[in-house]
Amino acid sequence: MTSSVLAWIWSERFWLPENVSWADLEHPPPGVEYPRLGHMLYALPLAVGIYVLRQIFERLVAKPCAHILQIHEGVPRQAQPNAVLERLYQSKTCPDMKQTEGLAKQLDWDVRKIQRWFRVRRNQDRPSTQIKFCESMWRFTFYLTIFMYGICHLWESPWMWDTRQCWHNYPFQPLSPEQYNYYVAELAFYWSLMFSQFIDIQRKDFMIMFVHHMATILLITFSYANNMLRAGTLVLCVHDASDIFLEAAKLANYAKYQKLCDGMFVVFSISFFIARLIIYPFWIVRSVLLESWEIIGPYQAWWLLNGLLLVLQTLHIIWFYLIARIAIKAIFKGKVSKDERSDIDSSSDELNQSLKSKDNNHNKSLNGEPHDH
Repeated sequence: MTSSVLAWIWSERFWLPENVSWADLEHPPPGVEYPRLGHMLYALPLAVGIYVLRQIFERLVAKPCAHILQIHEGVPRQAQPNAVLERLYQSKTCPDMKQTEGLAKQLDWDVRKIQRWFRVRRNQDRPSTQIKFCESMWRFTFYLTIFMYGICHLWESPWMWDTRQCWHNYPFQPLSPEQYNYYVAELAFYWSLMFSQFIDIQRKDFMIMFVHHMATILLITFSYANNMLRAGTLVLCVHDASDIFLEAAKLANYAKYQKLCDGMFVVFSISFFIARLIIYPFWIVRSVLLESWEIIGPYQAWWLLNGLLLVLQTLHIIWFYLIARIAIKAIFKGKVSKDERSDIDSSSDELNQSLKSKDNNHNKSLNGEPHDH
């Protein structure tokens, strides 16, 4: 039963071009290595190592930096102990008006007191500014490091300058150590993000981020298994580029360097536009959509991968519209102020943050997936 399910999932007719089999990729010429799905298993212990490294980094590097910048952990206001309200809170953190009125009658409390209790209780579960600062500093460090590694590798790769090289002799393209390290590091990072969701303070977008991380892991794994690494490394690098500036803007925001936050957010907006609305569609998607059709022809997985890339491009356009609204306000009014949804954990890729203006009547939010590769 298990073997038949795996055979259906990894059908050669679906994932590979015509007249190519998995056996062909398992027996490369002497001195040549092709990607194998088993290689990806090394990402799991590496993910544990990355999580441990994150804990060490946050305690020994990020937390001292937060103290230097006078970002204190803070003690949230504690909600009044109440077994009835706590029981409902565990299943529903924001009860509707009917439930609130019922609780008010049951406890003989004012409706506003019930609403205040739930508001305080939600704030009690939110991570402090210091925790968010440490998390952002870790992501900033990882994105910067992995982007520099990726760009150094790609700079010397012929397919960065001529994207047709992504498809010449596909899928019989040798695997380089740099490609392997890049892919496994990215995959391990997303596995570590998934692990940490069950250990860290649980956020209200837990399920959304879980699905996001799982989708990213599957896409990275599938693109590795069918040796679409050349185009995959380009996608990874383009998406990492703008995330560096987003995390930098958040760090400045938590440290209350308002002008620096505004400036970094504008830089992030520009880098997002260049990377995801110019380079990504006109350089990468064009190659996967047109050049691959011309050189190797379409096959079943080709339609799936191109569909995902086009959906992602649609999301890029929507995200940039929301980003531009905040960036314009930052330029002309200097009002990019505060992370509104403190209980949102944006991974990589990507945005999944709300930055709100000083005027509480004009809240803006960004929702995104920095590494839906």
